[in-house]
Amino acid sequence: MAVDIHFLGHAAVELKAGDTTVLVDPFITGNPQAAVEASELEPTHIFLTHGHQDHYGDIVEIAKRTGATVVALTEIAGELGEQGIENVFNPNFGGTVTFDWGWVKMVPAWHTSTTPNGTVTPPAGLLINIDGTLVYHLGDTALFSDLQLIARRGDKIDVALVPIGGHFTMDRYDAVTAVEFINPGTVIPVHYDTMPVIETDAEAFKADVESQTSAQVVILAPGETHSA
Repeated sequence: MAVDIHFLGHAAVELKAGDTTVLVDPFITGNPQAAVEASELEPTHIFLTHGHQDHYGDIVEIAKRTGATVVALTEIAGELGEQGIENVFNPNFGGTVTFDWGWVKMVPAWHTSTTPNGTVTPPAGLLINIDGTLVYHLGDTALFSDLQLIARRGDKIDVALVPIGGHFTMDRYDAVTAVEFINPGTVIPVHYDTMPVIETDAEAFKADVESQTSAQVVILAPGETHSA
């Protein structure tokens, strides 16, 4: 079954397949790129890479309103449970949560993470297998060599959501090397142009990736969808 990847702006995406809608990093309110209102989103599941506000975003409001199942690193999951979110899974790195449509695995990212309420954790990337399509949301990360291990452990990555904006994450030059490490079929750049400090040239990134690797780059404007 095809998976629709709906880019909501910044690093927020929806993955849709059949009756399943996975929302990742729901920073909507206050996001100048946001393609929707938080009140419009009806996810069945919400996954969180880390606690910074530009990823944590509207998770509490959306999860309470929809009853969505939430997956977050164990300390953040505990905080969310204390805020009244009932359906929360709390894996740590290497942990996999399985659903009837697939699974999600927490893998390391190289960054920092503190929630708006002060919970400090490491950050994560997410390997999401949804109806047989493997999507890797790298979260906020710098370039680090263990990306190669993540890619080698398991099935080939079909789609990688890769930050390219620099300053807070890897820039578009380091991101080309990250693509070489993880060897995905398709790359969708995220986490750029939301604010002046992370403005970059996505078309130049696309040209570099496609000339130096076998991956194809799909640039999505906020609100656009790619079917994988």
